[in-house]
Amino acid sequence: MIRIRRHGGAALPESPSRLSLRDLLSEALSGILQRPGRSALTLLGTVLGIGAFVAVLGLTATATGQIGERFSLTKATTVTVTDLPRADGVAPGTNPPSDFPADADHRIAAIDGVRAGGVWWPLPGTPTVSRRPDGPDEGTGLSVLAATPGAVAAMEPALTAGVTLDEFVQSTAQPVVLLSEAAAKRLGVGRLDAQPAVFIDRVPYTVVGIYSDVQRQPGALLSLIIPAGTALERYGNPAPQPDRGAQALVATRVGAAPVVAAQIPLALRPDAPNAFTVVPPPDPHSLQDTVSSDLTGLFLALAGICLLVGAVGIANTTLVAVLERTAEIGLRRSLGARTGHIAAQFLTESTALGTLGGLIGTSLGVVTVVGVAAARDWTAVLQPATTLPAPLIGTVVGLLAGLYPALRAARTDPLRALRST
Repeated sequence: MIRIRRHGGAALPESPSRLSLRDLLSEALSGILQRPGRSALTLLGTVLGIGAFVAVLGLTATATGQIGERFSLTKATTVTVTDLPRADGVAPGTNPPSDFPADADHRIAAIDGVRAGGVWWPLPGTPTVSRRPDGPDEGTGLSVLAATPGAVAAMEPALTAGVTLDEFVQSTAQPVVLLSEAAAKRLGVGRLDAQPAVFIDRVPYTVVGIYSDVQRQPGALLSLIIPAGTALERYGNPAPQPDRGAQALVATRVGAAPVVAAQIPLALRPDAPNAFTVVPPPDPHSLQDTVSSDLTGLFLALAGICLLVGAVGIANTTLVAVLERTAEIGLRRSLGARTGHIAAQFLTESTALGTLGGLIGTSLGVVTVVGVAAARDWTAVLQPATTLPAPLIGTVVGLLAGLYPALRAARTDPLRALRST
């Protein structure tokens, strides 16, 4: 408050003048409420910046948690065994199929910790696929796989109709096929009650099942699967070769994959365990940390940009307010207000806007994280270390954004300011 004293017949301000905290807050609030629309728009920049900051960090932590959960359920329980190409080569039609024994499914299942496992391979060449024996090839983009019942069980297909492949169709080399949903739509197969058939290399195969998804071997989502026994009888055994040879897919119990990966070459070929390459699941902790670090770095950059936009908005609005209130600043300076008083007023206004924006933005960010998690049936994860300081970040943003406009207001020449009016 500026105190006035009498000097002769004139009223002069006391020196030095004082500005109490109550008067400072009152002046700052008045400045904010003079133009509520503009203050609200200024506030919006900080709200969006802090809200984005809290939301992206919360969503990153939440998504990382889901990645870790899904990793534990699928990747951490999957072991892949690939047959190494032989130096001398193996001609198709020789026995056994590559280096996998004929009873590979039973040997894999005998290992402690294995839930299901078997051998699969793509058919040699490019088989034609059609819905009629004399029809055009409709299999563009589709692959035909041969798989043992154990391999199909390890894929864990989600059946929408029919049944999967079993030991009977495997041992008797039945001409049956299991279609992915994409292959079924391509070939016009929707129902199985009429025992529809599709033609692979002009040979009819009865469709026994349709699946919409698989837990392992995602390439099977665009595939037709026939029994391995049928493929051996009609196409011969696959020769070991890169990307086209036979592989074993093994589903294990959680935590058993490393032990299974170490034992499976000896279980399959105790005479030649080096004939296979075993790919165990990667370490879940390192993968999750890598994914979390990448996502956090990306989203922090986006949140920083949002905060920068909010800071620019506050600085711009505060500077405009200084220019519009030049006459007021000049009058206050002429009545005894010091430069520090003027700077403190405008700095308090910008800091108040930043703090209020930080509080509202934090609330909106938390609501966004919880809402997205609820919609996706996830568990919301909010780190206190990033959520609780968020309003303070808004305060700091408002404080820094108001520094230049406040200094400019403090340096206003009172005589020039009064003359401009």
